[in-house]
Amino acid sequence: MKVGFIGLGRMGTAMAANLLKAGHAITVYNRSPDKARGLAELGAQVATRVSDACRGEAIITMLANDEAVHSVVFDDDGVLASAADGAVHISMSTISVALSSKLASAHAKARQRFIAAPVFGRPQAAAEAQLFIVAAGAKSAVDDCARLFDAIGQKLFYLGADPPAANLVKLSGNFLIASVIESLGEAIALIGKAGIDPRAYLDVLTSTLFNVPLYKIYGGLIVDRKFEPAGFAAPLGLKDIRLTLAAAEQLQVAMPVASLLRDRFLTLLARGGAAQDWSAIARLSAGDAGLPDAVLPDAGPGGAATEHRSP
Repeated sequence: MKVGFIGLGRMGTAMAANLLKAGHAITVYNRSPDKARGLAELGAQVATRVSDACRGEAIITMLANDEAVHSVVFDDDGVLASAADGAVHISMSTISVALSSKLASAHAKARQRFIAAPVFGRPQAAAEAQLFIVAAGAKSAVDDCARLFDAIGQKLFYLGADPPAANLVKLSGNFLIASVIESLGEAIALIGKAGIDPRAYLDVLTSTLFNVPLYKIYGGLIVDRKFEPAGFAAPLGLKDIRLTLAAAEQLQVAMPVASLLRDRFLTLLARGGAAQDWSAIARLSAGDAGLPDAVLPDAGPGGAATEHRSP
């Protein structure tokens, strides 16, 4: 297929590369054009304007937040104004339910098709084409894009014709991941305060009741304190929890744990943790427990991040 790909962060770059490897004709656009250099070497065409990436059968957006997606779609030379009748916009970003609904309506009025298809998986999974894709939109549109999804992920879950459903499922999933991170941080602080080896503890967990990738991946990051470079940066974690809470308020669903997680992310950012992985909220529990070997970000002079280690 002839595809435009907009947004070349770590996830987007890996996904676009896999589409190229699968034989699709890809035109890429990124606000910082230097990020397209590696893809150009793989055969991608590089667009200098958003509109130049909207000439194909499908346009994929993989952007950081609602503001970026809104701009790329609704600006004068954006996706909405530039895509042809019948073209499909596949939004793979984690965005709000409200924006997804607005996109679906706008594309329908423009005689274009829209699929919400956010993904579960970190950059390594994206590089290995092992993402899980949650898609919602017209079944015919999803079927038409099956080859694209096959090149990017290991499995697609179709959730029906209403695109916002996919975004709500994605947000709820990220809420659950953050909940696991927070609970692991608290539990590891608890056993650490008692002098128990956290690696041995993690082995017990992941060999028995919690023998699942989520506990292995994030438990390993927490125990080894591998919070940089960020696979998923802490500000994005805060953004997703805020979007989850906004959806919950609209639906009148109380989510007290989500409110706690919002405050944990705010605390991490206030202490200079913006460059860290979102799993770094777990290290706050070590500090709360008074562990002398806790490695905590803090706002140093001028707000710069500093790290404190025990001698």
